[in-house]
Amino acid sequence: MTAQPQDLSPFSPSAPEKSLRAIRAALVTPQDREAFDAGLKAVLDEVRVSLDLGVLNAFLHRWWISACDSVKDPEGRRRMHARAEQIIAGEPVPQGKPWRELLAARGVDL
Repeated sequence: MTAQPQDLSPFSPSAPEKSLRAIRAALVTPQDREAFDAGLKAVLDEVRVSLDLGVLNAFLHRWWISACDSVKDPEGRRRMHARAEQIIAGEPVPQGKPWRELLAARGVDL
């Protein structure tokens, strides 16, 4: 059994089709599309050498999950990439609440 994005199963009307074209079309950020294109090229090169379609299937599934995330929360996906760029650039990033505080607010006792 594999984990599926919450509220987006293959049968959800808003989930993208599990095809390369549909997945790429569902990606909302340029960073995701560039990573998808570069990864696809690398995977296809590997498939040409190994003749193992399993790596392509794994690539397809991994990016389908990202595409589902893009469909479900496009602004959250953009914020994630913006925050990653801030971290890479060494800019100060506002910190959230500590995990212990978040868990305590949800009634989890550590």
